[in-house]
Parts: sequence; C-alpha cells; structure tokens
Amino acid sequence: MAIEITAPMVGKVVNVMVEVGQQVSEDEPVVMLEAMKVEMPVVAVEDGKVSKIHVKEGDTVDGEAVLVELE
Repeated sequence: MAIEITAPMVGKVVNVMVEVGQQVSEDEPVVMLEAMKVEMPVVAVEDGKVSKIHVKEGDTVDGEAVLVELE
C-alpha cells in the first residue's frame, strides 16, 4: 500500500530532495515548499522507499496535493 506525502498548504515546489528508488527515514525532508515567502521542508511520514514523485521544481501545488509516494 502506498504512503502518500502531501503538501500542508498551497505553495511552490522549490526543491525535490529525493529520487525514485531512494530509501527515506521518517522525518527526512523529501520536498522543500515555499509558502508566503517562507521555505518549509515536507518530510516523510514514515520509513519507506520512494516509488513515485508527482511534482517537479517550480510547480505550484494545492494544500493536500500528493507530492511523493512511498512503498
């Protein structure tokens, strides 16, 4: 079952910090978002392997948009 990492709010993707196939640990930053001129890391909600990346640098995302999936 896929684990979805979602955007906490509307923002712009500044940096995608992972690649498909990469192992990540809980609380490890996976995407950097900019919202209201403040950069904030979006972190993995649990340990897993990156299976899909739904965004790229420069994308604008809505709150709750799926950014990355883990398996």
